[in-house]
Amino acid sequence: MKAESVDGGCILACRECDALHRLKVRLRPGHIVLCSRCHALLHTFMHPNAREHCLALHVAALMLFALANFFPFLTLKISGREATDMFVSATTALFAIGSVDIAILVLLTSVVFPLLTMLGALYLLIPARFGRQAPAAGTVFRLVRRITPWSMLGVFMLGVIIAIVKLLDMAELEFGVALFAFLALLPVYVLAQQGFRAALFWPVQRAIPGHGEPCLPGRARDHGLVHCHTCGWLMPGHEAPVRCPRCADTVHARKPDSIARTWALLITGVMLFIPANVFPIMTVIQLGDGEPNTIFGGVVHLIEAGMWPLGLIVFFASIIVPISKFVVILFLLLSVRRGSGWRAQDRTRLYRVTESIGSWSMVDIFVIGLLASLVHFGNIIQIRPEIAASFFAATVVVTMLAAQSFDPRLIWDRLAESQEQRRPSREQAVG
Repeated sequence: MKAESVDGGCILACRECDALHRLKVRLRPGHIVLCSRCHALLHTFMHPNAREHCLALHVAALMLFALANFFPFLTLKISGREATDMFVSATTALFAIGSVDIAILVLLTSVVFPLLTMLGALYLLIPARFGRQAPAAGTVFRLVRRITPWSMLGVFMLGVIIAIVKLLDMAELEFGVALFAFLALLPVYVLAQQGFRAALFWPVQRAIPGHGEPCLPGRARDHGLVHCHTCGWLMPGHEAPVRCPRCADTVHARKPDSIARTWALLITGVMLFIPANVFPIMTVIQLGDGEPNTIFGGVVHLIEAGMWPLGLIVFFASIIVPISKFVVILFLLLSVRRGSGWRAQDRTRLYRVTESIGSWSMVDIFVIGLLASLVHFGNIIQIRPEIAASFFAATVVVTMLAAQSFDPRLIWDRLAESQEQRRPSREQAVG
């Protein structure tokens, strides 16, 4: 069975502004479909053999992931002694020194969640390749979609690069088979995730249940419709939650208590970010001498050592990105509360960028885990995490949750409300 391509006549709803669209042309290779209101990506061309391509990419990714986990990753040699690091050594080292919270987070984001996304995709793709649907397909598809933003292999690779550069001044490094397998895994994994979509398992929508005319202008909400954020299915439903008939997800007209939850998470993130920068995040002990370093102190150390590109990367990922997320989310919350109609498209773009860059702040946590697993040579040299690492890890998690809890459709709801309020006054002025 061939995967069904996105063709003329299908109905699309934007997950960021709630606008309804009907695709009237047949897509060709290289074509993408953007929302006419907020320019969010709605669809891309899907090759007739897209299911086979996606299956092959996930099989290759799983094989490379296995190689990355079962062979040596890095070997550090210093003063006649050596330490070999496996892919999961960062997690085991953090568990061994008592940093259980950070160890669990690193394990989930670098091993468990990526593995679950690959296994879940294969569970769905293999039966689909033979024209069948796997049992509980909707539940598995929903799980894969939920954990994909928390699968941080790209961020982990950046942490590996920073750790290698830091260690080159301390000792001799040998690169293992697992490191090269991991380098090959990254592009394969990214391509596999990009090709994984609902149209591989369910036909594209060409009619709305309960509506005779599928081409409806305006927002889905204006016509009493809701659309599933997991699989994109449009269905009748007002304020009450409904169950998606395809993926079995609970669908709401808007995210429940979006503003209140986002405010709570934003305030929590700011409160966590302060001790994360005040207290030390890591201690390097060399020949019995060393002192704790804060995040900013580590950036200064990198720049003073001549590694200013890495210093700027750490500064951007660990300081600029969290602060920018706080400012942007605060701005979006205040603009929605005031009912602002100012530059709704630009505010939606701000939200889109904020949601996508949040995971890159995890790079500092991965660096700490890698250094702690490699550099443990007793009295010669040791690296261990400090209390600020826990605060900073919690900050990253909370700010990602804050971005995910905000509903960008509220921006356009307030715009529509302000336009409706201005319309009677204009009519009275004309009268």
